[in-house]
This record gives sequence, C-alpha cells and structure tokens, in this order.
Amino acid sequence: MIDFSKKPLFLAPMAGFSDLPFRNVVKKFGVDVTISEMISSNALVYESAKTLKMLEKAELEKPFIVQIAGSDEEVIKKAVLMLNDMDFIDGIDFNCGCPVPKVTKQNAGSALLEDLQKLKILVSTIKKYSKKQLTSVKFRLGFNEKYPDKIAKACEEAGADFVSVHGRTRKELYSGKADWESISLAKQSVHIPVVANGDINAQNANLALSQSKCDALMIGRASIGKPWIFLEIKNGKSVDKALKKQIILTHFEEMLKHYKKQGISIFRKHLHEYSKGYEAATSFRNEINQINDENSMRKRIENFF
Repeated sequence: MIDFSKKPLFLAPMAGFSDLPFRNVVKKFGVDVTISEMISSNALVYESAKTLKMLEKAELEKPFIVQIAGSDEEVIKKAVLMLNDMDFIDGIDFNCGCPVPKVTKQNAGSALLEDLQKLKILVSTIKKYSKKQLTSVKFRLGFNEKYPDKIAKACEEAGADFVSVHGRTRKELYSGKADWESISLAKQSVHIPVVANGDINAQNANLALSQSKCDALMIGRASIGKPWIFLEIKNGKSVDKALKKQIILTHFEEMLKHYKKQGISIFRKHLHEYSKGYEAATSFRNEINQINDENSMRKRIENFF
C-alpha cells in the first residue's frame, strides 16, 4: 500500500492542524500518506460521538492512517475493534511520541518510552486485533536519553509494519535541532521501513534522507502555512505565487465544506501563517480577524495573495 522504494512523503499528525481540510489540500498537492490528528483511545471508546468527526477522511486520502494514543490495553483493544468497522481506514498508528504533560501524565505518548515492555504489549494488542493493512508506531529518540535502536526493535518485535521517528527526545520537546543521524540508529537496527521526522523542509529534505538513511520523510510544522512544501520537495523547485494563491483558496473552500460557517474563524490561524513574509501582513491579519462573512473573506484572500 505504501511504496517505500520511492521515498514517499508523509504528513505528520498535528493537533489542530492536520484536520480533514488540510489533509485534503496536501493530498491534492503532493503528499503520499496522510495521518489523522492524534485520537485518544479513551475518547474514542467513551465519548465516541465527538471523536468520530475527527475520523472522517477526504475522498483522495489513500492510504489513510488513524493515529491513536493511550496506555490501557483493554481500552486500546476496544478502540481497535471500533476502527475495524470503518472500511475507509487503511492503517492504525500508535503514538509513542507526544511530549505534552496532559498525555504523558496518563502514561501515554512518549511516557511509554520509559517502559518498552509495556509499549510492546500495546503495539502487539493493536497488531493482534486490527484488521487493517498497516500497523505503525511513531516515537521519539528516547525519553531523557537517546536509544532509538532499542525502541525500533521493540516495535518490530511487536509486529509493527513500519515506524516513524522524531529526531528529539521527550526531554527536548521542540527545542534544539532534530538529530537525523540518531534516527539512522533505528534504521540500522530493524528490517522494517523507517520514516524520518523533525525539522524537515524543502531545503534540507535530501540531507535529512542521507543522514537518517531512512525510507521516507514525514513533515509536520514546516507544512503549516506552506502546504506546497510536498510539491517543492518532489519537484526540487519553488512553487510560484499563482499556485500558492490557488492552494490557499482551495484550503479555504475545504474549510467551509467541512466546518460550514465556523470554518471562516478557524481558517484565520492558517491565514496568519500563509501571510508570513508578505508586505502589509500585520494589517491583513488584523483585518481578517474581524471578517465573519464567507464572500468578504474570499475576496480579501484573492486581493492580498
């Protein structure tokens, strides 16, 4: 389902950003694999109505992977059984990388890097009960120290089909620079494909591949305000202003389709990013913060970009 020989590009799961409209835009403009925002297995099992909206996928998304987080074996099993009933999902990714205290306090996300035996049990549970084609794990280099080889090995032994590695420890959060060479330790220790993640952009993508020795790249924050980054990496050249404008307007239409009128206000955070580096960006941001009408917003976007 994923051809790793072609060094595919993944969109990283990002809370508040990699929603259906954004995924649909990057799918139209160069990304190979999309992953949902992180879904709490507890929320899925116990408050499913709210969470089900986050599981909707765009027509173009193939393969579409849903990322879940959690630390309770029974709850994760129930979450997997629920996802089995959704035919449009191609794979389940297990989050062992989220560094935020709200998640780690529940022994989930990157907290599992301190207990590789527990991590193995949870990945094995997903593998055992999932009817999806793909089971994967996303993790960091370690909790306080770096031991990506041990983590990758644990994932492989538990049945993961591939892993994605963010080039920082949990302790580092998002500070410093992602260590792609340490990701290569994970790659050397397993026989399954490894995806490199962390600080990758259009300018350094080839360097990230050569230093990490990985089979694919996963891009997160660098795509916010620049969803055309996937085209730039694939084509090796910058995207012109006309195409950027087309992508921004496409994104706006996708937001309206998915969120209806609420999409106008939600889209402001994206426009703040899109306008970076443009002349008069500050006054543009102040202006769009006051616009609540679809046609006025569309017109303002067309004029500004």
